[in-house]
Amino acid sequence: MNRLVYKPVGLVAGALAGALAGLLFKEVWKRVAGEDDAPDATDEGRTWTEILVAAALQGAIFAVVKASIDRGGATGIRALTGHWPD
Repeated sequence: MNRLVYKPVGLVAGALAGALAGLLFKEVWKRVAGEDDAPDATDEGRTWTEILVAAALQGAIFAVVKASIDRGGATGIRALTGHWPD
């Protein structure tokens, strides 16, 4: 039963996490690199270092945001149902 209750919450939380992480990464990149857009992997004018740093930063931000939102969702389900979702 817990799984059924948490499934829609998890789907919404995942979409929210992706959107929030994207916005957060864009803002962090502006402050760190002083540019509006992060480099694309296929951008010929960018170095390997720039591409990999941008990708690592984006991945780290996404992972932290997703874990935070997932944990918050699970905590909320436990508060509502009394059981931790599996």
